[in-house]
Amino acid sequence: MEIKTLSLRNFRNYAALDVAFSPRVNLVYGENAQGKTNLLEAVCYFSGARSPRSRFDRELVSFGAPEASLRAELLSRDREFVAEIAVVPGRRRIRLNGVAKRSAAALTEVFRTVYFCPEDLLLVRAGAAERRKFLDGALSQLRPRYAAALAEYNRLLEHKTRILRDWPEKPSLLDMLEEFDRRMAETGALLIYYRARYVKKLSEAASEVHRDCSGGREKLDVVYRTVSGVEDPFARPEELFRLLTEHQACHRRAEREARSCLSGPHKDDLELLIDGKSARTFASQGQTRTAALALKLAERELGFEDTGEHPVLLLDDVLSELDEKRQSYVLNRIRGGQVFISCCEEERLAGLEEGAAFHIRGGAVV
Repeated sequence: MEIKTLSLRNFRNYAALDVAFSPRVNLVYGENAQGKTNLLEAVCYFSGARSPRSRFDRELVSFGAPEASLRAELLSRDREFVAEIAVVPGRRRIRLNGVAKRSAAALTEVFRTVYFCPEDLLLVRAGAAERRKFLDGALSQLRPRYAAALAEYNRLLEHKTRILRDWPEKPSLLDMLEEFDRRMAETGALLIYYRARYVKKLSEAASEVHRDCSGGREKLDVVYRTVSGVEDPFARPEELFRLLTEHQACHRRAEREARSCLSGPHKDDLELLIDGKSARTFASQGQTRTAALALKLAERELGFEDTGEHPVLLLDDVLSELDEKRQSYVLNRIRGGQVFISCCEEERLAGLEEGAAFHIRGGAVV
């Protein structure tokens, strides 16, 4: 899996950019606030039309420009693809090999990435929402059906939240709750079904990575925590639907009183255990970083296991946040596949491996 060329117009601080990349290591260097992260973000955007940094697409469009456009030549499954995305505030248009696509799922079937930034080193100590975001991002690339179910569930959750918030002023809104609960239980069952199976594989892969990085001194486990009424998250979706429906019924009164949605997989979490103890509570700074590294590198390995091709790895200034030992470990684990590494100094990674270097200044390659 590879991105061969990239063209940007009015994307972030890039008025115009046309660049060709190495199939191996691409070093993107330069001073702060020049556009290194924006370049990696643009590459990542082709794996599902989602930004790892922004919730709203309008933030991707250069100030004062009506729209942004991205074009890439991609290599996947021994085939060449041309992907084009036009980002207009409020909507986007996607074309793959000249054919218009209604859904971003068409991109994830062709191109996948693993994006790793300094904020991910806090993944262990952050709240449950950040770990769900990590889980959803990884799964949405691997399973388009999961991505569709997640989008539908989030839409239903937003509507139900509004109903619960406003019902005291408009009691008739409660008439809609039963239908929203049913549909949320249906889509929520799919989320739990996919999440449980992915986390099982993630735990196995991350445990191996963590063991290698820690020199075999520690054991990492990743445990999936979902709705309390679901004792077996590996059950079939039909059974999960029944259990979610029962859990909703038990919390119906509490939800109305709290005026918020208390039941559903939107509260799921990943619990990380180091030698059986909660990493979030007891891990040292070094252990926290090692566990976060293990999660991201395991995500890449599961992507390879699923497709036989390495997802493109994007290391956005993350090496500067690691000590020399962890830097060396990461660089030794990325053999194979295309890699992008951003940093401030070209010399930091001199002699890493044959590839290309790009000096970024003011939204341009100089």
